[in-house]
Amino acid sequence: MSNIRSYIENHLKDKGYKLQQFSEIADINVGTLSAIIKGTRLISMNQLDQITSAMGLEQGYFYDMYGVECFIESAPHWRRLEPFLYRCAELGKLDIIQQVITHVTDDQSYFDELFDVAESLFNKSMNEAALILYECVADSEKYQHSERLALCQYRIFLLQKTLSKYDNLNAAVKFEPYIDKLNEEVQLDAIKDLANVYNTIHLWDRVDAWARELERKAEFQLKIQSRRRKSKRRLTAYPLFTYVAYANLLISSVYDARKEYESVLKYIEKYLEIVEVENPTQEDQQIIDLFQIWGEGNQYASQLMLGQENVINSYLDYIENNPSEILAGFINILQAANQYSFNIDYALDRFKDQINLFNTDMYIKGSYNDQMLNHAYQDFYYELASYQMKQRNYSIGMDALLMCLDLSSSSKDDLMCIKCVDLYGEYRSEANETQITKYKIVIEKLSLPTF
Repeated sequence: MSNIRSYIENHLKDKGYKLQQFSEIADINVGTLSAIIKGTRLISMNQLDQITSAMGLEQGYFYDMYGVECFIESAPHWRRLEPFLYRCAELGKLDIIQQVITHVTDDQSYFDELFDVAESLFNKSMNEAALILYECVADSEKYQHSERLALCQYRIFLLQKTLSKYDNLNAAVKFEPYIDKLNEEVQLDAIKDLANVYNTIHLWDRVDAWARELERKAEFQLKIQSRRRKSKRRLTAYPLFTYVAYANLLISSVYDARKEYESVLKYIEKYLEIVEVENPTQEDQQIIDLFQIWGEGNQYASQLMLGQENVINSYLDYIENNPSEILAGFINILQAANQYSFNIDYALDRFKDQINLFNTDMYIKGSYNDQMLNHAYQDFYYELASYQMKQRNYSIGMDALLMCLDLSSSSKDDLMCIKCVDLYGEYRSEANETQITKYKIVIEKLSLPTF
C-alpha cells in the first residue's frame, strides 16, 4: 500500500494535521491509522473509504491503486477481494473489476466465490459488473460441460441482449447448446427467454420449435410435481402451468405471423383452457388474469384480421379497459385497416392522447421488454404511415414513416429500413422540406455494411 500510504502522509503534511486530528476526522482509531501508515497493518475497504472521505476525495479514488497493490502485486485474499468487487460494482468501476479479475483467475480456487458474487450482483441488477464475472467463470470452465457453466451462459445471454436483432441472434445461437445442461426447471425459463428473442427477430420456425419443446418439458414437470416434497423450493420464475400456457401463446404467435388466423384462434382457446386452474393461489390468479386479458385481445385481433370489422368497437373498449394493450391493439387495428381498407379515423381520434405518449418515458411498457417494445413501435409507426398515406393525410403519414425509419436504423433492422425507404419513395413528392431533411439525416446514419 506504499502509494496509498504516501498519499495519506502527504495529505497530513499539506493540511498540517496531527495524526490524532485526522484519525478523528476519518473516525479510525489512531493506533490503527498509525499502523496503516507505517505499513504494519493492511487497510480494509471500510477504512479506505473512511480515509478517502476524510481527505475530501471522491468515492473510490484509491480503488485503482488498491486493486493493483492488494490483488495484483500481492497474493489476493478473498476476505478483502469480495467487498472490493461489491464496492467497485456499486460505483461502476468496471475497468478495475476487469483488471483485477484477469489476474485473480490464475487461482482457480476462487471460481465458486466469483460465481456467487456474480449471482448476487445479477439479483441486484448490477448487470455490467455481473457480466464481467460470468464471462470470467464461463471462460475458465469452457471445457467442463457443467451446470454452472450452462447457468453462466444463460446469464450472459440475458445480459447481452440489445436492440440489434443481429446481436440477439448471435447471443441466442451461442446459448442454445447449453440449455440441456441447465437444471430441468431452470430450462423452462431459459427456453421461454430464448423463444422470446426468436419471436422478436421473427425467426418463426425457431419460435415454433422451442415453443413445442417448452410445452413438452413443462408438461413433464407438471406430471412429476405431485411426487415432489411440498417443502422443495421452486426454481422456476412462475408456476408450472404458466409455461404450458405460454408455449401455446407462442405457437399462436407463429400462426399469426403466417396469417393462419383460424389456427391462432384454436391455440388461444387452448391456452385459455390451460389457465383454468382449480383453487388458484394469489400468484396463480394474477397469471390467469394476464392470460385471459391476452386471450381476449388476441381473439379480437384474429377476428379482425379475418375481416370482421364489426369487432373494432369491442376491441377498442377492451383496449380502454387494458391500457397496457393499446400498442399491440392499434398495430392489429391498423394492419386490418390497411388490408381491408377500413376507415379507423374515429379509433385514432378516440385514443390520440395515449398514442401521443408512444415512444416516450410516459408510456406503460406492460409485459414488453426493451427489444420487443422497440420492434412494436416500428410496426405501429409503419402501419400508421401506410394508413395515413392511403387516407391522403400525407404530413402525418410522413412523420410516422420517418419515426419508423429512425427506430429501425437505430436497431439495425434492415428489412424494416428497406420497407420504409420503399414507402418513402412511393410518396416522396408529398414530403415537405423539414421531412426531406430528416430523411436525409437518417439515411446518412445507416452504415454501409448494414444497409
